[in-house]
Amino acid sequence: MKQNLVSLFTVVASMFITVQPAYAQEQNVEAISQKIEKLSERLVGRIGVASQEIGSDKKITINGDEQFVMASTYKVAIAVALLNRVDKGELKLTDLMDVEQETMVTGDGAIAVNFVHPGIKLSVANLIEAMITLSDNTATDACLKLAGGPEAVTKKMHSIGITELRVDRYTSEILRDFYGLPDKAYASVLAEAIAKDPTLASKQPLRNLEFEQEDPRDQSSPNAMLQLLLAVDSGKALSEKSREFLLATMSRTRTGSGRLKGLLPKGTPVAHKTGTIGGVANDVGYVTLPDGRRFAIVVFTKSSTTTEADRDRAIAEVTRTLYDFYYLKP
Repeated sequence: MKQNLVSLFTVVASMFITVQPAYAQEQNVEAISQKIEKLSERLVGRIGVASQEIGSDKKITINGDEQFVMASTYKVAIAVALLNRVDKGELKLTDLMDVEQETMVTGDGAIAVNFVHPGIKLSVANLIEAMITLSDNTATDACLKLAGGPEAVTKKMHSIGITELRVDRYTSEILRDFYGLPDKAYASVLAEAIAKDPTLASKQPLRNLEFEQEDPRDQSSPNAMLQLLLAVDSGKALSEKSREFLLATMSRTRTGSGRLKGLLPKGTPVAHKTGTIGGVANDVGYVTLPDGRRFAIVVFTKSSTTTEADRDRAIAEVTRTLYDFYYLKP
């Protein structure tokens, strides 16, 4: 009888030892989610977060299934669809493409700003580079066309099991709808519109709730974007060569230095893509910890009346909180 009791005690103890760390981790995940929500309360209107350490199955989410405007983070999906065509041998990264003057899209990107004369050819690789690192809208529309258009990108997402991310419009169409322009937001169209209404330029940083909440196009849930990041990293979405190309390109991103990177230790490797339109500020990508482990992270925001600096700060706070959690976790 005594021996049976000892055996029973040993079994129960071993079960406790096995279950306790998992339970503790769940408690930690819940606590970190609450902390993130609290941190972002004063800085953004609404936040969506999805994060996961590479190689783990434990996900941290806040409003993870809610739909958010992707803004320029949708360029990651476009890059994946285009590189898929490269993987199939339908295109080469070295292929040169005409960039026509009349298709120059408004924005801060280098192409429309610096090349004011006809006669530009860029390789597929350089178009992807400008689309990701500079968020160039002219390059984006060229890449989206080469990928087969919005429907082809959404179809590619579905083929890798991502159903809550949709690409519907070229950037020239998204900006047309946001600004209420009479035509696609080519540089010439916007210039004419601003000449008629000089206040139009000041509307860019202002939120547009109808655009954010009532138009389901070009939106994603944080969980779906996280799925995409994990599919890219695992090789599920692309060949190894294309994976390496895309991650290297994302590591050279120049926009959004105050977002994912904002509060991380100097020199922390980050490969990411930002997105901004109206009151929307987003950033998605991968962060490398000091010991070499990495985590994928998605931070979407919407409905914000705060300043752009506050929105950036919210993303930075979320990222640093997750960085500390993953690095210091037991």
